[in-house]
Amino acid sequence: MLRQALNSGTSFCVKRGLLTVRAEKLRPLRNMSLSSSVELTADRYPDVKRHNFALLDSNHVQFFKSVLGQDRVLTDAEELETYNIDWLKMVRGSSKIVLKPKTTEEVSQILRFCNSENLAVCPQGGNTGLVGGSVPVFDEVIVSTALMNNIISLDELSGVLVCQAGCILETLETYLQDRGLMMPLDLGAKGSCHIGGNVSTNAGGLRLLRYGSLQGNVLGIEAVKADGEVIDCLSCLKKDNTGYHLKHLFIGSEGTLGLVTKVAIQCPPNPKSINTAFLGLNSFDDVLRTYKDARAGLGEILSSCEMMDAQSLDACTSNLKLRNPIRDFPFYMLIETAGSNGKHDEEKLTQFLEQSMADGIVQDGTVATEPSRIKMLWDIRERVAEALLNDGYWYTYDLSLPHKHFYDIVGKMEERLSNHPKVKRVSGLGHLGDGNLHLNVTTKEFDQEVFGLIEPFVFEWTSKLRGSVSAEHGIGFTKTKFIHFSKFHGSLNLMRGIKKMMDPKGILNPYKVLP
Repeated sequence: MLRQALNSGTSFCVKRGLLTVRAEKLRPLRNMSLSSSVELTADRYPDVKRHNFALLDSNHVQFFKSVLGQDRVLTDAEELETYNIDWLKMVRGSSKIVLKPKTTEEVSQILRFCNSENLAVCPQGGNTGLVGGSVPVFDEVIVSTALMNNIISLDELSGVLVCQAGCILETLETYLQDRGLMMPLDLGAKGSCHIGGNVSTNAGGLRLLRYGSLQGNVLGIEAVKADGEVIDCLSCLKKDNTGYHLKHLFIGSEGTLGLVTKVAIQCPPNPKSINTAFLGLNSFDDVLRTYKDARAGLGEILSSCEMMDAQSLDACTSNLKLRNPIRDFPFYMLIETAGSNGKHDEEKLTQFLEQSMADGIVQDGTVATEPSRIKMLWDIRERVAEALLNDGYWYTYDLSLPHKHFYDIVGKMEERLSNHPKVKRVSGLGHLGDGNLHLNVTTKEFDQEVFGLIEPFVFEWTSKLRGSVSAEHGIGFTKTKFIHFSKFHGSLNLMRGIKKMMDPKGILNPYKVLP
């Protein structure tokens, strides 16, 4: 029955067809209805004080219009609102202006002027970040890369793509697919996020197990420093050992050291054979056993290994009306293989799943080989964030943890919040392949008491296990006071020294990353 299921997309334990789900993307905030009740960051975090930056005046606005023209300088309060609020509706700035450059030279002119006038700047891409890093804290000048969206070149032989920072990830993926290539990065927010923002936060995503970190796939970067100087590290070479690897100053620095304007990225060939399995399991120990067996049994074709618990799936079925394609279980896994030989890959996956079921580890599941069915399964995993937001307010934590303790924090948090009447859901999901857990708590609206029960406990617990308080989302604004749980004193001092050297006045994305 299993071999037949691989071709048909039906369940291989209980005969049940894959059910149709909606295929909506993670929507950017500016396409969603906004709530005027989003509290100003300055009010929610009264301990954070505005630095001694200049206030925007009419002369500043006039200069920006002389560089960009009238249409690419936004000052209307209604238009500005969506740029001031993060996607989670957790933080809200009070910027009076949004600038939309199209070229590196325009970015250079903007930053040179802001530096000379002591105007703070907030770089912004698709504004899909989850730690408040892409919106102003106070009244910073917002520099949006939305119009810097040109694909500059593609070497189809080497697979090196060069593009501007404002290119949307999904647009790049579509462009590459037509040429037999793919992006090494995939995210739930791919329909909105910008590649420049991905690089600036060193985004992880769903393909890291197979293709490695974004940091390892970026060959070169062009960025603009706070004083307007353009740093051209836009190498397309895989090997260049001439001095310091300066591109790494900008990868993961979250716009605090420079504004990324162009990226050269290594793109792997599009796999000819993809198989996606959605599995049901009774315990997290079974999840870990399945992951271990998948690494050993699937080897070089294993491309993704994701897990989610029952509460995560329930959010999708309850809030988004998605359908669970198998029976209900405490835990679920999504395992994907990608290779060049369909028959070979199918045989390996079949053997792995048959053995897992014979051992009583995997209880139920379904396998898809057709693109439309594969997308249906991935939609369940990728739309969890959207589903949780529909609960009301979403507290989300992005942790790196040792595999043996990967899910423990979810149980700890359930115990800690079990008697609180305002808590709707505690759930966990994540990327098993790189030890990255997403811990989630939801309430109808933001609740300070619940917030106080979660933080700093979640970071203290993670630190005791020598984990990281941010696996892929970055530090942004909301985690600055917790960075010391993952970075020691000497490392923080070195980071401060680099910031001082690159941005002496501190105008680039202030109040972010460093406490």
